Amino acid sequence: MDLLRQYSSEAAAEVNDGIKILVIGAGGLGCEILKNLALSGFKTIHVIDMDTIDVSNLNRQFLFRHSDVGKSKAEVAAKFVEKRIALKLDAGSNSTLVDMVDLDNHESLKPLIDGGTEGFKGQSRVIYPTMTSCIECQLDMHAPRAAVPLCTLATIPRQPEHCIEWAHIMAWEQEKPFPKLDNDDPEHITWLYKKALARAQEFKIPAIASTNAIIAASCCNEAFKIAVSTNPALGMQENYMMYSGNDSIYTYTFKHEKKDDCPVCGNAARSLSIDPNVTLQEFIDSLAHRPEAQLKKPSIRSADNKSLYMQSPESLRVKTEHNLTRRMGK
Repeated sequence: MDLLRQYSSEAAAEVNDGIKILVIGAGGLGCEILKNLALSGFKTIHVIDMDTIDVSNLNRQFLFRHSDVGKSKAEVAAKFVEKRIALKLDAGSNSTLVDMVDLDNHESLKPLIDGGTEGFKGQSRVIYPTMTSCIECQLDMHAPRAAVPLCTLATIPRQPEHCIEWAHIMAWEQEKPFPKLDNDDPEHITWLYKKALARAQEFKIPAIASTNAIIAASCCNEAFKIAVSTNPALGMQENYMMYSGNDSIYTYTFKHEKKDDCPVCGNAARSLSIDPNVTLQEFIDSLAHRPEAQLKKPSIRSADNKSLYMQSPESLRVKTEHNLTRRMGK
């Protein structure tokens, strides 16, 4: 009650004027989030979505119209909201957020509010990079894929994941759009997504708009609380909210612990076995494929803090690139 008495809509509006928000994704969840943020008083919102509008989006992505099919989701969503609410909305990753943090500058700490839905289930979470568990820390919460009978994949899929498995196992083998599937290649993943989406549409497997609305509301509530400090937000104590509407309504909020050995935000050193005969360039290339590393453009220093190879700035890259042909044993 004390917090409610202290709350001032004028003060909240003033705070929101200075807040900048980046929304990644303008699909079913993103449309709901953009609407909620605009109506909550946030004046500067940027949105990124590399996808274009499909006819199948129109049943739940309410910022789009039939005349928008084929256009950029981000651009159309921005224009739609700007027409109705006076704000600046421009169309324009986990490890990136961690890299942005300057431990000596608290203003560099940008909260990440993440939401996701599937059918009647959803989740929202708040991540303070380097301070709380990041997305990488939480990957073990994703259940392993259950085996699906091939007859189900080939005949009548019943769930969205059946369509994804069909695209991955059957459509890919039949059409061979690329020599080898690369899970980190956006072009490959986009191909799988479009194939799975087309099959889901063919067998009328719907997305549930009401679940998007619930999770979007949770995400925007957290953004509002962080901006105006009216109530404790998810983050430092409890940072993860799960929602299930499969059997009545169930929610559960808990604290997901940060992992000391997390390759993204952890501080623990990791030991790697290296063939002394490989070159530094070969070692750098291997880091992209090691499950415990997954680094595509790393800079390398020795134990005595000597720069072996630096990706940037350009001057250091030029000075250290001669080491790329040297063997690791030397």
